[in-house]
Amino acid sequence: MTEIPITEEDIARLVPRFYARVRRDAVLGPIFDNAIDDWPHHLGKLQAFWSSVMLTSGRYKGQPMVAHLKHAGHMTRENFDRWLTLWTEVTEEELGPQAAAAFQEKAGRIAESLQLGVEFHRVREVAA
Repeated sequence: MTEIPITEEDIARLVPRFYARVRRDAVLGPIFDNAIDDWPHHLGKLQAFWSSVMLTSGRYKGQPMVAHLKHAGHMTRENFDRWLTLWTEVTEEELGPQAAAAFQEKAGRIAESLQLGVEFHRVREVAA
């Protein structure tokens, strides 16, 4: 199996460019701007997250599900699909084809996991 070359520099370039696009998006921009108070800090956390996911660096120490449950009302299939569309666009613009595909595949799995977790939480809240 061939290793896909992904570097910390790729992540440091990709994450800010992607979230700049998210913030300009008519649908996602207001959601993210209302959820994030300190963008530089948040971008650092996201870079650590993607470093941990793609490079197994262990830099990220958070709990993504807990963080996203705070915003469960916005965690819709349509918003996830929009996020993934923008992610695909930016990864293809910023990375080589193999690296872009690897990031897209991971993002798809993460989005599915978050959606399932949020839905599980919603069902549990209704049952309680």
